[in-house]
Amino acid sequence: MEKEHKLNTKFTIKINMRKKCLTLFVSFISVIAYSQIGDNANTQTGVSTERFPVFPNCQNLESASLERCFYNEVQDFVFQNFVVPETLLKNDFHGSVKVLFEVDTNGLFKVIYVNAVDDELIQEAKRVFGKFPKISPSTFNGKEVYSRYNIAISIPLKSSETITSEALAKAELKPSSTSKRTELDSIVYKKFANPELQSHLNIPFSHSYYSQFDAAMNQVGSNNHTASKPYTYQEVSKYYDIKKANENLKLKASNWWARKLWNENMVEIQGDGYWFTLNPIVDLQVGKASQSDVSYTYVNTRALNFRGGIGKQLNFTTTVFESQGRFADYFNRYAESIAPAGGNPAIIPGIGIAKDFKTNSYDFPLAEANITFAPSKNIDLQLGYGRNFIGDGYRSLLEGDGASPYPYFKINTNFWKIKYTNTYMWLKDVRPEVTLERTYATKFMANHYLSWNVSNKLNIGLFESVIWTNTNDRGFDLSFVNPIIFYRSVEFASSARTGNALLGFSYKYKWSNQVNFYGQFLLDEFSLGDIKKGDNSWKSKYGYQLGAKYYNAFKIDNLLLQLEYNHVRPYVYSHSVPITNYGHNNQSIGHQWGGNFKEFIAIARYHKGRFFGDAKVTTGTRGLDFNTNTDKFNYGGDIYKDYDENRPFDSGVKVGQGNKTAVFIADVQAGYLINPTTNLKLYASYIYRSFDPTQNTISTFTQSTNWFSIGLRTDVFNWYFDY
Repeated sequence: MEKEHKLNTKFTIKINMRKKCLTLFVSFISVIAYSQIGDNANTQTGVSTERFPVFPNCQNLESASLERCFYNEVQDFVFQNFVVPETLLKNDFHGSVKVLFEVDTNGLFKVIYVNAVDDELIQEAKRVFGKFPKISPSTFNGKEVYSRYNIAISIPLKSSETITSEALAKAELKPSSTSKRTELDSIVYKKFANPELQSHLNIPFSHSYYSQFDAAMNQVGSNNHTASKPYTYQEVSKYYDIKKANENLKLKASNWWARKLWNENMVEIQGDGYWFTLNPIVDLQVGKASQSDVSYTYVNTRALNFRGGIGKQLNFTTTVFESQGRFADYFNRYAESIAPAGGNPAIIPGIGIAKDFKTNSYDFPLAEANITFAPSKNIDLQLGYGRNFIGDGYRSLLEGDGASPYPYFKINTNFWKIKYTNTYMWLKDVRPEVTLERTYATKFMANHYLSWNVSNKLNIGLFESVIWTNTNDRGFDLSFVNPIIFYRSVEFASSARTGNALLGFSYKYKWSNQVNFYGQFLLDEFSLGDIKKGDNSWKSKYGYQLGAKYYNAFKIDNLLLQLEYNHVRPYVYSHSVPITNYGHNNQSIGHQWGGNFKEFIAIARYHKGRFFGDAKVTTGTRGLDFNTNTDKFNYGGDIYKDYDENRPFDSGVKVGQGNKTAVFIADVQAGYLINPTTNLKLYASYIYRSFDPTQNTISTFTQSTNWFSIGLRTDVFNWYFDY
């Protein structure tokens, strides 16, 4: 039996070609997927149904008998009703027509795609399948489900009996050494069962999304580690069933477009030992901001995300973003204040370098990627281009995600009560002072974080980081490759003040399943003699964080309340050699505000079904530089200034020194989760910002901003507008 005459039920890529308005991209994916199916007609599709569709002549049959009967009925109906165009008969045409079709939940046949050399054949195939009688649909666990198949209609036409006879005849023939291989035809596709949710792949880090399973991850007695982010799906799946949560949010949708919009990935493939998903990503915002020179604000982001797994150990994801936009005036000014060398007007915080786009807008492309290999249950290795975060709070003093993405290599090791995270990063300094021949300066960073569950309630973490540059062709210093070495000692022995080391400490105490306390301490520089003097020496470069979370607050399910206080002294994150500061792309890798500030944050997050709401209030005091002709002192807020130059005081150094500025930001957001699988959200947001310095300067002045936005966003990273 010729392969092109057989039914094939291996196809699971849910791409509907019925609508002529499908984009070229989706059409391309469909054609490629279809070409991989082959023509083997006697293999079940990836839609794992408990029972095949049932024709009247196939009643009371089960299993393989029902399967064969279904194939024969389809083949015979086509044989009896298909009319070969006269022109092709005259030319003695030999070939085939490939038809991809669906039996929906009502038992109706629907043509999805037809591949033929002649348009008349395509139209005839559609006509014939439109005549199929209504039958009993496939069932899965007793519930009606749609199922998909393909058939190759041979020209000249053949009945099922003829095909069976030919198959028996061929089976009796001794295979020739030159026979055609059928490896591609034997590939079997399975029903997509969301293997991603059990994989070692990173869950995109979004504060709003992570809050949904934060309570489950912080139960008293659990032996997990919540500070090192992003989490992997495998880490979370032990404590929170994302698949079940998504199933509970599923909307009833029968057609392909509805399923893709409300419930599923755009493209999803699963086979024996591998899976892939492909999704478009959007971030479409439009708004209005006061105190602005433009009539409206907007973000126009189009992106494509490709994720997958090969075997149980290897997973990957890659996303390509293309974005344009303009923001509220205060955010635009900050983006332009950290502009790189070379004529680009700005760096969009958390995104990267931007170029001019039309009038008063920016074009800011972005790419992110991650490959994870888990050789054992205790270790996973990650090679990525993105951001990382260490902490249990909204902010991190140790390592935050407010800076632009960067290349990194990460090692996560889990055993006993320990999680040990090593991260090696390649960073950039884009200031004109260190840019040579239009090439930005490279710097390197290595850090390690040891998380230890001391008891059922207490977790402590130890953090160390070191940053160095390519001075004297030092390159990536292999001295720091050893994952268990003490960085500060190595840096002292390897260089003469060309590196910058920081130490940190974190804690989390689970008072109960509802109440957690957390905090951090960062030590940038330490002088015991100066501390003993008690004169607030500038060398006392440290910061600390205190925070608390209240889950299911006031017995309201899914209500999270959070309070957080951050205090960072002047000159923290800076260095005597600015290139070795704690920064990347003119942004702090720690707290986004840099140094010399104190901040209080109150957050409320709530979700019910697909509806959600977030509210955040930030109030703080920042000590900024005046940057005037009469006052050019470095007061310790700008981490890209040499702390040995223009320092106004050696003692009596306090938070808020310089141009003391009061900051108040209220941020309210509410919306509807359109698709829980892709985290696509429809939302509206309102931001009120008050910025009140002691002295107005050209770059720092009193301003109040009201910023209202609505948007459609795939929530896969954090936007920070609280500057």
